[in-house]
Amino acid sequence: MWQVSARSLCRASSRTWQSRLSWPGPAPAASWSPATAPARGLSSMAPSIRLSPAARSLFDEPLAIAVQGLGPRQQVTLRTSLRDETGELFQASARYQAGDDGELDLARSPALPGGSFSGLEPMGLLWALQPQKPFWRLVKRDVQSPFLLQLEVFEGHGERPGQLLAQAQHERAFLRDGVRRVPVREGRIRATLFLPPGEDTFPGIIDIHGLGGGLFEPRASLLANHGFATLALAYYQFEDLPQEPKELHLEYFEEAVNYMLQHPQVKGPGVGLLGFSKGGEVSLAMAAFLKNIVAVVSLNAPVFATCIPFSYKDKIIPTVTLQEHKAKATNSKFLDYFDVMDDPFQAPGNQSLIPLEKAEAQLLFLVGQDDRVVKCDYATEVCKILQAQGKGNFQILSYPGTGHCIDPPFFPLYRIGTHPVFHKRAILGGEFWAYSKAQVHAWSQIQAFFKKHLIGN
Repeated sequence: MWQVSARSLCRASSRTWQSRLSWPGPAPAASWSPATAPARGLSSMAPSIRLSPAARSLFDEPLAIAVQGLGPRQQVTLRTSLRDETGELFQASARYQAGDDGELDLARSPALPGGSFSGLEPMGLLWALQPQKPFWRLVKRDVQSPFLLQLEVFEGHGERPGQLLAQAQHERAFLRDGVRRVPVREGRIRATLFLPPGEDTFPGIIDIHGLGGGLFEPRASLLANHGFATLALAYYQFEDLPQEPKELHLEYFEEAVNYMLQHPQVKGPGVGLLGFSKGGEVSLAMAAFLKNIVAVVSLNAPVFATCIPFSYKDKIIPTVTLQEHKAKATNSKFLDYFDVMDDPFQAPGNQSLIPLEKAEAQLLFLVGQDDRVVKCDYATEVCKILQAQGKGNFQILSYPGTGHCIDPPFFPLYRIGTHPVFHKRAILGGEFWAYSKAQVHAWSQIQAFFKKHLIGN
């Protein structure tokens, strides 16, 4: 991944992330006090699974997994299972060998070839989860209830599971104790506000999802666990909001900004914006036209209007043209829509570009180098324009092996799925291992960025 500031744009753009930074590595496993191991060669206890935290953890937090009571150097297969709210099953498995003392700690023991992943990956059994139903995405609709994770230990490394040796269940939650979920129906606003525990004031963030409509709460709820007052904002296809909007009126989003700044538990004088795909595009347009926007994180978002035009007062930002006939069929017979957007940078004076030179907010662009929906080069091009105009309020983090979806840590990779615009099965991009590392790093950078620019303002 490479990081770009205004002073180093041209120099840094040719450098890879690996050359600038070392991988953060697997998410650190929670620590525990080691149990007394049975004597070597003896099996004095039945195998059991040890988890830390033991019964419940937040979805974006590491979960330490270990097995005790195995035989010396015993070969086992570990499997995780999770059902989403529709009942669809996600599973991952990995092959391991216990130590001489019959202990197996995933923080120290590499997975052997033959499972969903191999190597030292303490959280592999979570990030490698994949749906049994092809091309299904793991989505959380009700953040007030946790996902239930099932863990199982089987004898041997066979293609079919051997004897079941141990099993455990663990809740992966989206709300820390004390976090409040407040439905918001103020004026035209349709949203949910998540407030951290306590009566203090907190830095405020508005979280805006991509195309598809509805109200998307998982990311906002997880951010609230980290001390941010976060508003998950719907903007179409939800309750009485427009079903098929002809324009997105920035006045609606301005109303949401004002709501946050008037809330007694939101620390002013400005707010942050976090947007994915079309939601990132909305966030950038807000930064260009609205006041009191302090910091914006754009996740794989276009820097121009797509699909639905923007309007603000007497200004209209028209959409770029999409050329669906430019879609290509891959060898796997899935569609690749990488080249369907007309490039607004090739047409001087193109009115579809969001005028980010007007933005006073700090801008953080997070892009996946394997994004097959929005070209990662667009963020680079707009930052070159900003630099040429003397602006220094931008930064780019670019992740290799990462596709269009950049979710919080441990959500499974959604590499092939429904295209957000054309609604056909398409390649969205990404590779399992690289994406798992990008999630953890990006999530920490998002929080650090907002803390830096929202706290103390």
